Amino acid sequence: MLIGEVARRSGVSARMLRHYETLGLVRPSERTGSGYREYSGEDIRRIFHIESLRSLGLSLREIGRALDEPGFTPAALVGDLIRQTRERIAAETELLTRLNRIDAADPGDWEEVLQVVALLQALSSKNVDARQRAALSSGGQDGMPVEALVEAVLSETDTNVAGALRWALVRSGGADSLPLLAEALGSPVAAVRERAAQCLAELPGDAAATELRQALTNADAVVRGRAAVALGNRGAADAVPELIDMIVAGRNDTDAADALSVLASDTVSAERIAAEFVDRLALPTTEAPARGRLTQALAGIPGPTAGRTLVALSADEDRAVSLTAAYLLRLRESQ
Repeated sequence: MLIGEVARRSGVSARMLRHYETLGLVRPSERTGSGYREYSGEDIRRIFHIESLRSLGLSLREIGRALDEPGFTPAALVGDLIRQTRERIAAETELLTRLNRIDAADPGDWEEVLQVVALLQALSSKNVDARQRAALSSGGQDGMPVEALVEAVLSETDTNVAGALRWALVRSGGADSLPLLAEALGSPVAAVRERAAQCLAELPGDAAATELRQALTNADAVVRGRAAVALGNRGAADAVPELIDMIVAGRNDTDAADALSVLASDTVSAERIAAEFVDRLALPTTEAPARGRLTQALAGIPGPTAGRTLVALSADEDRAVSLTAAYLLRLRESQ
């Protein structure tokens, strides 16, 4: 079959067939008496093999290897294709994300587009100083994509850069970041959950407080603790049970005790909190170290119930508890 007929039936142009021949992918088996290329049935089958492999995304060089190298197995070929496809999808997804963020920034001219692009690139830089400068420069900047800030802070491992990014989120107003941070509280990665909780803890306003209250029921104890301390410092009484749990468990118990002392600012609240301390101290499951931490935390709780509890604890059979309670009573008497 001559080249023109092969091109018509296969859909591969005569020019491309000649290119295949130049590369050695297909060599017409015969020539006519006039010197024209003549393709055999085996040649045509090889052309269809080439086109099939091209449809999978292989380069012509890879196709030559697949067809001619005995050691080039289908499994290796498919594995390479999967890897290349994933890399291409990841690159295109990243590009789409970046374009969406630029679009969300609603730039007015090309100068603003370039400014946003430069900032996004700096936030993803491998250089810590570059990321920190980008975070500080983005704080309160008009048109800065909040999604980019949230993604950056949730993945940031450097303490200083993370602090700058949280500051930038607060400066941005924070409202647009709340759904993203709330979603991140359910991340399968513990570090991401903790960073999201820390961001929420620093955002002002009732909407952030609402998300923090939801976080009090999170399965992650670290997330619950971040939320409880933040709510306690804001005067939210519903954080009290978790704060006391933290003291019992020894999880960030100093911050929990400080938040409880903030909540005990009026007589009614102080008496209610002290009563919960009494209940925990009386539980047979409360072990000696936890009883010691609860006794220490009573130092920040004013009122008669806390005072009476310390008097009783000063005679406790656990010497560490009794000594701590006696010391706290002397401090109260001296004030």
